[in-house]
Amino acid sequence: MNNTIELKDYIRSIPDFPKPGIMFRDITPMLAAPEAFGFVIKQFAEHFRSKDVTAIIAAEARGFIFAAPLALELGAAFIPVRKPGKLPFDTHAFHYELEYGTDSLEMHTDALSEGDRVLLVDDLLATGGTIETCIRMTEKAKATVVGCAFVIELDFLKARDRMEGHDILSLIHYDGEGD
Repeated sequence: MNNTIELKDYIRSIPDFPKPGIMFRDITPMLAAPEAFGFVIKQFAEHFRSKDVTAIIAAEARGFIFAAPLALELGAAFIPVRKPGKLPFDTHAFHYELEYGTDSLEMHTDALSEGDRVLLVDDLLATGGTIETCIRMTEKAKATVVGCAFVIELDFLKARDRMEGHDILSLIHYDGEGD
């Protein structure tokens, strides 16, 4: 595997998807390239290895793609956070605001314990609502958020400002919709 890879080369930009005015950042070319996919996992692992991560949380669905192999690499538990009604055991539900309306995420009640050191992982940091909800879930369980890892960050949406005080690693940055 190369020591360095230009990850933006593995992102396909699709204008007006899922609706007009949105530039969708498609990670499937990255997933189809083992050298790029592996490079992402390696970068995340190197950055957070010293944080003594005991659990990795990811919200469905694309965050799972990166969180599961990273959990194996770091010897940590993988904890899926899902939409309501998708988890089979007792859950905590957390509601959050979207631009137009609200949404909910759920996590098993026994997923985290007090003292767990949790890394939050997702493919994309956009407005920050999903990751902020995952932070609240972690804190409610009396676990500690040790960091947040993203493949892509849309800097122009300024979600990072909502997560002040957390170690945030984003591997690819976009300053505007068109770049």
